[in-house]
Amino acid sequence: MTGWVTGDLLRRVRDRLTADGSEPTPAAIAAAVRAEAGGVVGDAELLRVLHVLDTEFRGAGVLDAVLHEPGVTDVLVSGPDEVWVDRGRGLERADVRFDDDAAVRRLAGRLAVAAGRRLDDAQPWVDGRLPGVDSASFGVRLHAVLAPVARGGTCLSLRVLRPASQGLGALASAGTFADGAEDLVRRIVSRRVAFLVVGGTGTGKTTLLAALLGEVDPRERIVCVEDAAELAPAHPHVVTLVARPANVEGVGEVTVRDLVRQALRMRPDRIVVGEVRGPEVVDLLTALNTGHDGGAGTVHANSPEEVPARLEALAALGGLSRAALHSQLAAAVHVVLHTARLDDGRRVLASIGVVTPGDDGVCRVLPAWSRDAPTGPGRARLQELLGSEGAR
Repeated sequence: MTGWVTGDLLRRVRDRLTADGSEPTPAAIAAAVRAEAGGVVGDAELLRVLHVLDTEFRGAGVLDAVLHEPGVTDVLVSGPDEVWVDRGRGLERADVRFDDDAAVRRLAGRLAVAAGRRLDDAQPWVDGRLPGVDSASFGVRLHAVLAPVARGGTCLSLRVLRPASQGLGALASAGTFADGAEDLVRRIVSRRVAFLVVGGTGTGKTTLLAALLGEVDPRERIVCVEDAAELAPAHPHVVTLVARPANVEGVGEVTVRDLVRQALRMRPDRIVVGEVRGPEVVDLLTALNTGHDGGAGTVHANSPEEVPARLEALAALGGLSRAALHSQLAAAVHVVLHTARLDDGRRVLASIGVVTPGDDGVCRVLPAWSRDAPTGPGRARLQELLGSEGAR
């Protein structure tokens, strides 16, 4: 900081504003600065530091400008001079820094309060949600971990939740689909084949899922269950249910599993879980086995072949045995769409697999199509599911 604008001054100004309970407007900050600086502060000097102090108390601080950049999906802080941003091309170092770890911690604590959460030495991590950075975003997912749990200092992660609303045509124009793949995925939707979209973080799973839901017959009712609202398919009849964490008193939690159960009572034609990552997989598979064809969800998995093992682990959290999981999976989910991120940053549909039960009762995902091999061992089963027209 410059001149007499020290960390101690910021602390005193912050304490004064907190004690007053006043809104940290520029006028309130200026008054607090004058009071804590000993009374006599020149207007020119005050104006020079007012921006610094206003940044300290409002918005996302020095990260505000980066968060508001078009196309930014993530802003990550792993140290005062370690600020990274993802603009869709992978992580890049941002041209911003904090004065010290205390500044990062102050920002994390203030954002936690804005999210209605607690962050201190007794509760050294927080997971919450902040208002959107603009009218086009659903909000910002906040995560922070304090030292010494975070060994290198306070870690802050901000993910901008932008609505996934692109259609298949737009994805095709962007190069998401190799030859023949767009026709296959359209047929998967029209034939009401239940599917999962899988892939690593940032590979476009939610974007592809939203585009596919936009192809659903407009006479059908889609109920989407999400941990954080991101799905915004171009469809006239979508109901979205969003999970809610417990408040600072530890009450009021609404889980994804709770909402999947509620969705069953809302006369859905299709049930969609934005991200399956817990025991809600049990309820989703149950729902898909009770007449709700064409359901869908996303799962973190690095390859289609990993999906059965991944679902096994999640189902165990819900008390479902391995044998029961594979029995449910064989009847409930038929197709796996695998997304990936290429070296040039493009997010693409890498492969399509079909869920196939083995003689031992264990399901496996057989490749049916990929960008490198349009015909795989599971192609015949895919043809059976989609009909001859869909498997050209």
